[in-house]
Amino acid sequence: MGIFAKLFHKNTEKTSSKNMEDFISLTRVYFQSVMAVNLGITNIRFIPDVANFKHLFKIPTVGGRLGQGEKAASRKMLMQDYNISENFFKEIDTSIKRNCRTQNDIQAYLYMYQGFSNDLMMLMGNLMQWKFRMPSVFKNTLRAMTEKTVHEVCTRPVWKKDDVHKTAMAVRQYKERLGYSEQWMTEYVYNVIMLAKKEPKPKAEDNAAKK
Repeated sequence: MGIFAKLFHKNTEKTSSKNMEDFISLTRVYFQSVMAVNLGITNIRFIPDVANFKHLFKIPTVGGRLGQGEKAASRKMLMQDYNISENFFKEIDTSIKRNCRTQNDIQAYLYMYQGFSNDLMMLMGNLMQWKFRMPSVFKNTLRAMTEKTVHEVCTRPVWKKDDVHKTAMAVRQYKERLGYSEQWMTEYVYNVIMLAKKEPKPKAEDNAAKK
């Protein structure tokens, strides 16, 4: 399951202003901002991604509530820069409201989400493989393929390879516990794939390809 590692490899000398790392970081900021608003968090150390975001973009505290301004700002950036849908945020809001009833639930939720995200991306990298190499101009086709593969992950009862079967079952368990839909998973995976495709290849890979 190592194909995504190549797509994710960054060239620190050249990075797009709209890159995969920023997308994932902004998503984390939104998560933590929702938690701060819902649970009345006042200690910014509990939400480190929000702290960095607030400092970097000089986000003022709105209405004396930590997270309110950061939630609105990160949401706006995700919608404007990455065309994220309204439903994407609604599902995050619902999931956090259902699973985070006290501040003690925060770490458990973020740990569970990280496991969900990691397993989902590794699994999609394994199952789609060559499809990631499709030119970006075929983005509609790639989106449809992503949607189809996500549906298979969520519904197919048995996979031939033991590691794929185990990871698929883990993703489905995470999905049920967190409460995310196939549509949400598709939107998240598709955006990560498209952003990863835009990132420059390492020089070593470019040289190898020319040989």
